[in-house]
Amino acid sequence: MTTRLLCRWARLYPRCPQTATASAKLQTSTVHQTEPVCLMSLSWTRPSARHLYQGNELAKMEETAFPYDQTQLVRLVEKASTPEEVLKLWEEQGRSASDAARCLVQLNLRVMEKGGEGILQDPRCESMLETVQSQVTSVWNGSLVGLLRALTMLGLPSDAPLLRSIQNEVLWRIRRLTYRHLAYLVDWVAFQRRRGYENEALTTALLKQLELRWTELCDSRTVSILMGRASLFNPSLMDKLEDKALEMAESFSAEDIRRVAFALASQNRRAVPLLRALSYHLNQKPSSELKTPLLLDIAYVYGKLNFHQTQVLQRIAAELLPRLSELSSLDVTRCAKSLAFLKWLHLPLFEGFAQHYVNNSKNYSTLQVCNLLISFAKLNFQLGKGEEFYQKVHRALQGSFQNLEPFLKTDVVWSLCVLNQASPDYISSVTKYDFHKKLTGGIVDRTESYRLKLLHISSFAQLEPLGITIESPAVLLLAPQGKAEVSTPLQSSLHSALQSLTNSRTQALRTAVKTIYGWTIDGEIVVDSENKPIDLENLKAPHLPGGGGRDALPAGARRIAFVAWEFPNFCLRSKDLLGRFAMQKRHLQLAGFIVVEVPYFEWLELKSDWQKVAYLKDKLGKAVAEDMAK
Repeated sequence: MTTRLLCRWARLYPRCPQTATASAKLQTSTVHQTEPVCLMSLSWTRPSARHLYQGNELAKMEETAFPYDQTQLVRLVEKASTPEEVLKLWEEQGRSASDAARCLVQLNLRVMEKGGEGILQDPRCESMLETVQSQVTSVWNGSLVGLLRALTMLGLPSDAPLLRSIQNEVLWRIRRLTYRHLAYLVDWVAFQRRRGYENEALTTALLKQLELRWTELCDSRTVSILMGRASLFNPSLMDKLEDKALEMAESFSAEDIRRVAFALASQNRRAVPLLRALSYHLNQKPSSELKTPLLLDIAYVYGKLNFHQTQVLQRIAAELLPRLSELSSLDVTRCAKSLAFLKWLHLPLFEGFAQHYVNNSKNYSTLQVCNLLISFAKLNFQLGKGEEFYQKVHRALQGSFQNLEPFLKTDVVWSLCVLNQASPDYISSVTKYDFHKKLTGGIVDRTESYRLKLLHISSFAQLEPLGITIESPAVLLLAPQGKAEVSTPLQSSLHSALQSLTNSRTQALRTAVKTIYGWTIDGEIVVDSENKPIDLENLKAPHLPGGGGRDALPAGARRIAFVAWEFPNFCLRSKDLLGRFAMQKRHLQLAGFIVVEVPYFEWLELKSDWQKVAYLKDKLGKAVAEDMAK
């Protein structure tokens, strides 16, 4: 403890007003001494870069204070506008290694702006490299880190002796680097790793310093840079960075918010408190800061993490609507896909997407057209006047449809069925037995999902008035079943209420009915002309794989299908069904059922059993009355 107090006093003592004059005299008296003594005197008169953390004020001073007085050459080089000016200034005034490092950093910036191939072969540039090589120990910390980045961007080979020397020097000094320098070093290490070059010793020491000194983080830029390289870090450090980002979210720029959100998406980290804070502050930004690529990236992040923030989504739609003409085909399909993942349908925006395709259909690839169709189908987006849109879609698919990958082809045809736009040619191409074999194998859940989609497509061909004959879907029905489905609380509650409705007569009720159409009915009953349930065990049931009993349906009797709609079955903040469930309702009606819908938002308001039974009776009566009125 005594040692720490003395060290702290030694660092702070020269900054006291009483010692200012003495410190100045000390510097003057040491000018003519040897270089190590001079450096020692500077370390006493200036605070070290590695202080005990004392709040934001000290940390900001560490980050912003210049570690040395800028020379005339450095001031002139920073004003240079071309690589030639930088080289000329070095030739005229260059001397020290620190000046050479600053010149190389500025040279890299000017080359990136103006271009300059073969700049490393210039004799003046070689002179700078030789100066740094011979005096690398005298280069200041900030210049040393910037030099690594600059030389790599200028094209110096990763195994060059100079780069090795600089990396070794950085490794020796790593405990004296500020946290911002460490963040820039992380950026360079990540870039080198992507190229296949990595200094393991430097990377290990760097990550250790970042984790030990994370409390020194004090600016949003550094936090966003580090989170953008999250793949390098341990989960514990990422947790700490998330805490810091949450603390500093108010000071983030729109670009910082984008970078942090993208880092979370790349790691599949659904940090809800941080995402809420970022969403709030993003929504406060003026329109001038919300560039189109940023809006598309935010929509992608929300879709990837399944994070719903309606206010931000509405802001994204409001900002994108006037810019639709500026969007590329990739932008449109990417945004539509992200919003479809979020189950969020904004009618004006999606109408704008459809019109964008009509106006720029030649710029869309086949894959982009497929993605657009799948997005529309997921949200059950039905165009009011879509003749021109679908004509161009069919024309675009005409030449390349048969060459699509089997799973993608199935998705496209299924989407066209949802949108009521599937033609016989599309359906016949995926309902053949030879095509079914292409979808077997692989992940069991995926195979089961596509088996159901093929059943839905076959059902569309059977139930819709297309006038085509397809192969029997028996091969699909005999396919191995996936996991046994577990009833949700809503379904279990509905089953209990239906048993009460039928007076617990098992012969009058079927629950969790799997039909040949690929759809599951939560509850099935048959009612007579007075809406009273009758026994259905011996009645014919063409919707069941076995066909049911032998007796025909009595005159005046009706088949009733009770379907429970859960929260995930609807579009976000809407009572409109998603495309899959809208097609289920349509198919069950075409199969001869009167569909009684039981949405979660109505069912949850019913507290007692008698209320639920009364609700079902009321819904049943209204559904039968509507059917009779048709």
